[in-house]
Amino acid sequence: MHRSRLVVPSRRGLSRRGFITLTAGGLLVAGCGGGQGVGSQEKEGVGGFTGEEYAGSALTLAYWNGFTGGDGPAMQDLVKRFMADHDNISLENNTIEWADFYQRLPAAAQAGKGPDVGVMHLDQLATNAARRVISPLDDLAEALGLAEDDFAPAVWSPAIYQDQRYGMPLDVHTLAMYYNQDHFEKAGISEPPTDAQSLDEACQALQEAGFRNPFWMPNQWPAHLMFLSLLWQFGGEPYAEDGSAATYDDEAGEAALAWMREQVDKGYSPDNVDIDTQYTAFKNGQNSITWDGIWQINDLEESGLPYGIAPLPVIGEEPAAWANSHNFFMTAQAAEDGDRANAAKTFIGWMSEQSSSWSQAGMIPARNSAREEAEYTDSPQYALREQVDALHFLPAVPGLGDVQIPTLEVAVNEGVLGATPPAEALAKQAANATEMMKQNLERYGS
Repeated sequence: MHRSRLVVPSRRGLSRRGFITLTAGGLLVAGCGGGQGVGSQEKEGVGGFTGEEYAGSALTLAYWNGFTGGDGPAMQDLVKRFMADHDNISLENNTIEWADFYQRLPAAAQAGKGPDVGVMHLDQLATNAARRVISPLDDLAEALGLAEDDFAPAVWSPAIYQDQRYGMPLDVHTLAMYYNQDHFEKAGISEPPTDAQSLDEACQALQEAGFRNPFWMPNQWPAHLMFLSLLWQFGGEPYAEDGSAATYDDEAGEAALAWMREQVDKGYSPDNVDIDTQYTAFKNGQNSITWDGIWQINDLEESGLPYGIAPLPVIGEEPAAWANSHNFFMTAQAAEDGDRANAAKTFIGWMSEQSSSWSQAGMIPARNSAREEAEYTDSPQYALREQVDALHFLPAVPGLGDVQIPTLEVAVNEGVLGATPPAEALAKQAANATEMMKQNLERYGS
């Protein structure tokens, strides 16, 4: 579902993919009043869903998603297949840019004009649950016999808010290390780097082979995703699970941000790499290594660039990588009608079972069984199979998107630019974030 100014990072020129990480949090706050909304948390189980084939009245479900790019055709194909298998359920497929999606959803739901079912990012579920835009899906998980051990590690729990499940994971998407195979061959590098030392040695070899700046370090998107990955690698955590404080201003956070700046100081990266510039440069053969999301796979496949893909090197003490997930949800609007709720759950359950086909979108299936099927094992992202066990997700904290953009992202921006020492930048913004999180606890009644 993408800032070298020492101010709140701008979203100017943001690519569609930039919105996969809580970029719309502030828009959600503006969309409807805190804690109010259609429906009720007590709608859990409406319709008596059993997991059996839908036998209610024929109806049309409004389905919203943000798959407007290279992942769009894969989703459209799945929608067609579902309707071919279900004569009594039609889907009105409304594909919206993610930024507009998150802005429009709360107000549309308030007015009874929103979707019945849709897809949103895992880190948006808690906010929409707190605002009662979406309805619990515990009965769906129970009816289908789905549990935490059916899915990739760590993706199950963040969809639970106040002891109720609000999302059904379709995929996990994460950062990967991309490298130019021609550059590596010219530099005599036979294997992708796996740790700090081998990455450093690779960058030196690439420089000696004539590639002056082999590893560009962005100070904006996706810099904060890189920072989070490194923070977890060094043993840190960005936020308290209960949403009470930001905790990235510790030794782990300082080590992570210092390492990012070090790549500039060593000359591996030019200074002041603006938003998405490192990816454009990689695609054009200007640099040799970049860390970016697996949503870039289809674009690179179409570009013809001789690229390789590998897990992130372990720079800290343990493997770790930031991740997010597309989750299906049902709105509180749909939960007002038993047939509509059951039809929506039928659709969500069917889509979850087809998640291996979603590999065509460049994603990693969330379901363990789907990651054993050829559609995934034959995909480029299969190279990241060992990283799946090391994925980390942000906690289920309402309003966290509002907090992270003007705080953590600013600290990373300042640290990578070398404008502020890492410890100072992180301490200042963690304090600001903690104050905002305390306000959110009161706003959302958590």
